[in-house]
Amino acid sequence: MSRRVVRQSKFRHVFGQAAKADQAYEDIRVSKVTWDSAFCAVNPKFLAIIVEAGGGGAFIVLPLAKTGRVDKNYPLVTGHTGPVLDIDWCPHNDNVIASASDDTTVMVWQIPDYTPVHNITEPVITLEGHSKRVGILSWHPTARNVLLSAGGDNVIIIWNVGTGEVLLSLDDIHPDVIHSVCWNSNGSLLATTCKDKTLRIIDPRKSQVVANNFEEPVALQEMDTSNGVLLPFYDPDSSIVYLCGKGDSSIRYFEITDEPPFVHYLNTFSSKEPQRGMGFMPKRGLDVSKCEIARFYKLHERKCEPIVMTVPRKSDLFQDDLYPDTPGPEPALEADEWLSGQDAEPVLISLKEGYVPPKHRELRITKRNILDVRPPAGPRRSQSASEPPLSQHTLETLLEEIKALRERVQAQEERITALENMLCELVDGTD
Repeated sequence: MSRRVVRQSKFRHVFGQAAKADQAYEDIRVSKVTWDSAFCAVNPKFLAIIVEAGGGGAFIVLPLAKTGRVDKNYPLVTGHTGPVLDIDWCPHNDNVIASASDDTTVMVWQIPDYTPVHNITEPVITLEGHSKRVGILSWHPTARNVLLSAGGDNVIIIWNVGTGEVLLSLDDIHPDVIHSVCWNSNGSLLATTCKDKTLRIIDPRKSQVVANNFEEPVALQEMDTSNGVLLPFYDPDSSIVYLCGKGDSSIRYFEITDEPPFVHYLNTFSSKEPQRGMGFMPKRGLDVSKCEIARFYKLHERKCEPIVMTVPRKSDLFQDDLYPDTPGPEPALEADEWLSGQDAEPVLISLKEGYVPPKHRELRITKRNILDVRPPAGPRRSQSASEPPLSQHTLETLLEEIKALRERVQAQEERITALENMLCELVDGTD
């Protein structure tokens, strides 16, 4: 009589649990827009959720620690003239988030560490290039300030957010609406799905499809009869893929291996209420002291509920096998280096001592100076008698005024910095 061999895996008993009621975020009017994005983005500092808003599009940004009931007058991030369809935190700056909208624009926002008094209405930069609504955003995993957007115009645009310029525009690859876009781990390739039912692997810098029409699947997994959109989240550190169905009440998770049958069902986390959207915390934001390997932020109609995935262990020591070095907040490349053809793997950090997010880092925008674009050479205009040359005294006066204005601006910037630091200290003191 042969014995059945049980596959060995440390993730066979991943345990999912919803957070306690006081750890949820209550009274949030989650957006009712019928769009297929996750409606939620999270990082080690903030939770962002697309919300209902009159007169345009908006999303709310909450410090992770601000759980409980959210005041109805809590400041929003507003500025789009149409509904917000997607949001994505910058992986290299926890205070920077991008939003995409039905109004055809992408906006990039700087979120302060303190709670603002009024709505945040001025983006750091607005990116205009799509002719129809923009519904997909994805930051480059290793290059600084590189952001991808995809719209209803079937075009993918890759931006340098630091200058506001278009790096690449892929406008002749997809014949129909783009459903999803994903970078590979070093940002050298893209995977896209399209309404034409074709999966494409694209080299964006060559504007070429390098693989598509995968006729034979590696593995086929029967899901259920629900026709809701599946939101996939992949953790490369554990090789686990989590499938969250919009309108479903379950999270199914599978381990991916190099040997057949390649995809191994692990378990299903189920709850009573269906999810409107889902956020997925980067690995550096997890609690390693509790053997937490994943954390989701499940959107209900009026609240957001954290769901924690853990691997039960008896020891209190750091579990090296659960937490290999993971991508940190430092970019490996500059935007122009990536565009020129360079690739680099993510800069990894250890989670052994836990991760503490850095303080507020400002996103600096360096727009090309329009004065550098010189007009075409033409006949020089002679100076008329009505325009006498500037006297030495006038020049010195102007220079003194410029110097005084510069000193005043510098003093104001120092005062602003001091006030921001005071606000951060006050917030830290009240946490």
